Amino acid sequence: MTTLDLPAVRSRFPALARTEAGRPVAYLDGPGGTQVPTEVIEAIALRLRVGTSNLGGPFTASREAETVVEAARAAAADFVAGRPEEVVFGQNMTSLTFAVSRALARTWRPGDEVVVTRLDHDANVTPWRRAAAECGAEVRVVDFDPSDGTLEVSRLEAVLGERTRLLAITAASNALGTVPPVRRAADLAHAAGALVFVDGVHYAPHRLIDAAALGADFLACSAYKFFGPHTGVLWGRAPLLESLPAYKVVPAPDSGPEKWETGTQSFESLAGVAAAVDYLAGLGEGTTRRDRLAAALAAVGEHETALAARFLAGVAGIPHVRLYGPPGVTARTPTFALEVAGMPPAEASRRLGEQGIHTWSGDYYAVGVMEHLGVAPRGGLLRIGFVHYNTAEEVDRALEALAGLAGER
Repeated sequence: MTTLDLPAVRSRFPALARTEAGRPVAYLDGPGGTQVPTEVIEAIALRLRVGTSNLGGPFTASREAETVVEAARAAAADFVAGRPEEVVFGQNMTSLTFAVSRALARTWRPGDEVVVTRLDHDANVTPWRRAAAECGAEVRVVDFDPSDGTLEVSRLEAVLGERTRLLAITAASNALGTVPPVRRAADLAHAAGALVFVDGVHYAPHRLIDAAALGADFLACSAYKFFGPHTGVLWGRAPLLESLPAYKVVPAPDSGPEKWETGTQSFESLAGVAAAVDYLAGLGEGTTRRDRLAAALAAVGEHETALAARFLAGVAGIPHVRLYGPPGVTARTPTFALEVAGMPPAEASRRLGEQGIHTWSGDYYAVGVMEHLGVAPRGGLLRIGFVHYNTAEEVDRALEALAGLAGER
């Protein structure tokens, strides 16, 4: 079984050597974007250093760009357990979701229904609201349980019906860390004749993605959340990508994933995407890249579960700090939404930042989550998140700092 060599892992991330006020920076803002390993930095720099060109030219630089795209599509396909022809690249997950929502809206009619959940990032809510409004479809919202952040399948079952055309659901909440039962929800949606769009952004750095096994018809994620550059990745079932009407310019291809890729792609970023996948795969053992990814993500999960258990045990003993979301380590990522009594979350994050502990505050674009929890008027919540390069010492440092904040309130 693969285990993480944490010192070796950390040595590959130059940003982790950063210090502030004489102390190492603790990057506990991973849910908002991860740091990148040397392999990714070098892949991006190399593409810029040697020169590149647009696709379709009868010369070396253009052919090299085509090779970069092919390599990135193959790597991303392995990452989500798909095929290269099912992978689309874009500026980010949000822009890709808007592209799919506009295309699907052309197939909907007044009275059709779209189901979204309040647990989701707004990038998997507003595109569907806008698309539904344009064609007269209705949006139905499924709430989560505010007491523990869980999304019960029974709540979905109550709203899915013969008029449902799409279920948009997250594979993991970027605010609470909740991992909902996506496959069960997808099965219910498919039984009602609906398509399923999965937001895999927060899931990607923590769990092995298998888009088909999740029951997705579409799945989107962002490479900058799994140790790569700012590039969006969309997986879609090939028949859907081929049949749906993409918004594109006339010279763009009429088939294949390229018809969804508006304008010229960032070839240096695509080199970084492939490097990020290869970095993760390099943490595991196996015959194929997919096998190595599976082994690596299993080791990542074991390490992150230990960090989560340590954090949960510690935060439970800090008076006046409240945890929102799942109380245990199962069915969650190591991402925690907190409230320090009597202290606005922005102030808590600022004070932690002064100690070299990087965190986020606010709603993190999970607008519905904060509204449903009733904390939006108070400025949302403080978010602390761990990824595989974080350490037990950083967990303890965060707990000590939180205890200090609670004592100052």
